[in-house]
Order: sequence, then C-alpha cells, then structure tokens
Amino acid sequence: MAIEKAVLLGNEAIARSVVEAGCEVACAYPGTPSSEILPAIAKFADSLGIKMAVEWATNEKVAFEVAAAASFTGKRSCVAMKHVGLNVAADPFTSLAHFDIEGGLLLIVADDPGHHSSQTEQDSRLFGLFAKIPVFDPSSAREAMEMVKDAYELSEKYHILVMLRPTVRVDHCRQDVEYSEPIKLERSAKFAKDPKRWNCLPANVKINHPRLNQKMDAIRQDFTESFSKYNYEVPAQEEAKLGIIAGGISFAVVMDLLSKMGRKDISVLKIGTPHPLPVDLVTDFIARHKNVLILEETYPVIELQVPDRTNVKGRWNGYVPRAGELVPEVVEEIIHKALGEDFSRPVDEDLKKAIEELKITPKPPMLCPGCPHRASLFAIRKAFPDGIYPSDIGCYTLGVNQKAIDSSICMGASVTQSSGFYLAHKIDSKLRPIIATIGDSTFFHMGLPGLVNAVYNKHAFVLAILDNRITAMTGGQPHPGTGEKLRKGETGRVVPIEGTVRGCGVKFVRTVESYDIDKNVEILKEAWEYAKDHEEPAVVIFTHPCMLLRQEQPQIPVHVNDDTCIGCKFCINFFNCPGLAFDESSKKAFIDERFCIGCGVCTNVCPHGAIEVISEEGR
Repeated sequence: MAIEKAVLLGNEAIARSVVEAGCEVACAYPGTPSSEILPAIAKFADSLGIKMAVEWATNEKVAFEVAAAASFTGKRSCVAMKHVGLNVAADPFTSLAHFDIEGGLLLIVADDPGHHSSQTEQDSRLFGLFAKIPVFDPSSAREAMEMVKDAYELSEKYHILVMLRPTVRVDHCRQDVEYSEPIKLERSAKFAKDPKRWNCLPANVKINHPRLNQKMDAIRQDFTESFSKYNYEVPAQEEAKLGIIAGGISFAVVMDLLSKMGRKDISVLKIGTPHPLPVDLVTDFIARHKNVLILEETYPVIELQVPDRTNVKGRWNGYVPRAGELVPEVVEEIIHKALGEDFSRPVDEDLKKAIEELKITPKPPMLCPGCPHRASLFAIRKAFPDGIYPSDIGCYTLGVNQKAIDSSICMGASVTQSSGFYLAHKIDSKLRPIIATIGDSTFFHMGLPGLVNAVYNKHAFVLAILDNRITAMTGGQPHPGTGEKLRKGETGRVVPIEGTVRGCGVKFVRTVESYDIDKNVEILKEAWEYAKDHEEPAVVIFTHPCMLLRQEQPQIPVHVNDDTCIGCKFCINFFNCPGLAFDESSKKAFIDERFCIGCGVCTNVCPHGAIEVISEEGR
C-alpha cells in the first residue's frame, strides 16, 4: 500500500496528527497563529469518516474545561489556542495539572515570537514550568506531527495534561508530510465517580502536589532516555569552538545557518522537550564545551533550568536579545558574537534598488475599505471629540489610526476599563463621556462579566458593540451571535446580542446601521445622556456585515471636488480609509480607485463637503 503524502501548513499537520492519534473531542477559540488548527481537525475527521466532536468555544477557558471533562471519561481530547489565550485558561490549566486524568489530554498553544499578530510575545513554555506539566517544542511541521502522538502516549502513561507549543514559524510553514491510518481506540465514555480524583480541594493538594512532583521526575528521566529523536546532539566535524543548545524552531534556523556559513566547528544540542528539561544531556554537553550558547524563543526557559551557567551565553548575560524573534539574520549575528568574531551585515543593494524603483511607501495596518468599524468609530469620535475611548482586541483596535481608541489591554477589558475610568472621574465629580468599543465575538468571549459588573455597580458609560457578524481578525470564524457551527450539516442556535445585553440588566439598548453616521451620532449622544442621568451603562449595537462576507451591493461612485477640498487632511487622519489618499504636489485629497469599493460612507466625512457622489451625468 502506497504511503500517502501531502504538503501541509504546520497547523494542518498538527490537526492531521490529532485525528490520527484517536482524539475524539476537540475545542478551541480562534487566535493567530493557531486559528487553522480546529477547522483542519474537522476537515480531516470528516474526510476520514471519523466520528468526532469538533467545536469552537466562546473563549479559551471554556474550551479547556470542555476538553478536560471529556478526558475524565477516558476520551482522548485536545484544546487549541494562542499564547495569550492561555492567560484566559490559566485557572483550569494550573488546577488540572494536579489531576490524575484518564484519557489523553493535549493542550496546543501557538506562540507568536516577534508579536506578528499579538499584544505580547510571552512564552508558554514558562506556563508549563509554572504549572508543572511536560512541554513539547517542535522545530518543524513534520516533527510537530510526531510529537502530537507521543504527547498523547505520555499523557496516558502518566495521567497528565501535556502541552504542544508550536511557534508562528512552525504553525505557518509548509512541509511535505506522510499520512498514517488513524488509531481506532474504540473507547466508550465512562466517568468513574471518585471525589478525591476529580475535585480540586485543599484537602487533596497534600496528595496531588507530591504526586505531580514524582510525575515530573519520571518524565524528566523519560525525556533523557526515551526521547532521543527530539533531544540529540549534532557534533562538530572539526574541533568545536562553540556548542549551541537550541530549542524549537531555533534549531532549524541554526542548522540552516551553519550549512549556509559552511561552519564545521560548531556542535548543536537539539532540545525538543524543554520541560522538564533533560538536565543530564544538557550538563554533559556543557561540560564538553568551554563556550556554550543557548538559543530559544522567547524567554530563557532552558536557561533557567541549567544548574551551572558559568560558561553559558544567553539572555541572562546579554548575548541573546531579550525581546523579538530569533530570525536568521539575528541568529547569525549572535553566533559571530559568541565566537568573538567581527560581523557586519552587507547591504542588499538589489533590494534597496527595487524599493527605490517601485517607490514603495510603507503604510501602517488599517481597516479594510468599506469596513463598518471605520464608520462606527468615526461616529463615536464625532459625537464625543473630548471623550475617553477604551477598546478591546480585534480588527477595530486599528481605530487607533482614527484617534478613536485611547487604550486596549486584553479581551473584554474595554468594558472593565470603562468602569475604572468612570469611578476615577466620579470621585472628582467630573464626568467625561466614556465610550467603549468591543467586537461581537469578543463580547461573548469576555465582555459579559464586565457588563454585568457595570450594571450591578451602576457605572455610567456607553458600550458600543461592533457587530460585523464574524470573528474577523482571526480568519472569519463563527461565534454564538451568528449561530453557525464549524462543520457543514451542524447547526447551532443564535444567541442574539441585543437580548443578551438586556438579559444582563441593561435598560438602554439601541441597534443601529453602522454606515449611518449622522443618525448614529445622535443616538450615541442620547445613550450618554441616559447613562449619565441614570448612573448605569447604555449599549449601542452597530451592525453591518464584515466586508469579507459582503455580497454584491450597489456601488456609490464618489470623487473629491478639487474646488472644495482645502487639503486639511481631516479625511485622511480621522477616517483613515485606504480608498482615500493625498496628493502632496497638489495638496488635495483624492479617491484611490485601486482600493475604493464604493460604499459611499466617506461622503459624510469631509467637514467642507468636498467628497461627493458622482452624478449619473458625471459618470
């Protein structure tokens, strides 16, 4: 029988292996760079005809707890999220480490060194060290597939939660992989009642914590003796001038660089299981090399577990940067520095020339043309130019370019920040308009507790829920407000945002069309007056489908009237649409036809009325 091969995205390779490993319950909340994992699990399960529960959850804590309970019944389960999602799931995560689980439970946490699409570049391996669970750190898509299956075996051998921690370069690489036949475990769900096993109680900690420590000691020994395919040395072909200990994707970068540089005087110790660290392998390697460099992303997790760092160069003594991604250019410079060699990067003249010829002008990220959030944010700023604008995590965070967002922390914090801003000003008897913005998916994810708190404590602010009918920033996943499910043929039930808000006790609730700027300015003012007078939150729900979902709609051709435009750049600075550009030679704004989609919203923007609809005669 021929072995089937395919070129897969790293996240797809992980998903395929999850299905092949006999997982039966998979949950996740989308977040780049992890978003592709759950849909790929569903795709492979369906194509293979495997009966499997695959669902998006409202947030990472929920997803984790659903998967955990399934594992209590003996089913193999998995939960996927991005690194900051583990912050949300940290409560059950740290508790579950102490449990003697039944079915294998795999936690997939995708880290984002270089913060390509994240508010931090935190290292989830430290969470593994903190909670005392084993961690696998893949260096390629192919290795990630292997690790998934070994992680399940390890989980069931020790009845412990296991983490697989791919980083963005593993998640989004493409590599040829081999498919295997899925394991058929044929386990029926069976929950054996045992209060001491399934309850996280203080009385049980004195038993569970020492047992967890024993598990870690045994797993460390396993990682040292039985996992040589993930932890091994690539010896120097000549006398070694440097020994490099490399974890995860850093190993792949180092090996490519050494080949490119033609270096034969550097040994490399690969570490694929950073916690618990196979210390004996590491200390032996260090003892045989007078000059050692540790490369890992992004925190010094391996470094922290090394007993003696006398001859070790790393983050602790400034040889490795303490922030940013270890891309090849950075690693090459670090290696030369560790060897005491001079190094200067040559200028890429071809690239420089190409940039000059193409006249490429770097632009900051901005909302898509026609994005309903742009109109909503513009209305908010127009209604309250002196307001305070706390916001959240989503596409609309780009509203900072419109000067319509003052602060953002994490999922759901727009609501709770509003409470804090209100209380701080209330103490001084100086109320300012507070208008929070939060997306529809984010509202269900973590906005509800803050809103309930604000209703209960009577905090006056306006919450603008930006409902574009999709989880847009992470790739267009459904959420409770859409009622759609991940897989075809499965239907969910719509949880209406307006009804949910009213259920939280909010009395003033209005649903509006995002594009209707003038009307929305008046409704926002009405909402603030109500909130201020009644000392409670008011909610305005802005609705319009995401442009990525839009169907054919009437085009409204517009132009900038040069006779009326005074070159104030108000439209550029406060509407910030890719379809609007500025000609520095004429000092006039103009419509960039390459990006304009004809939504017509910008006709409400110019304070001088210079953006006009092109009449039928003028077309």
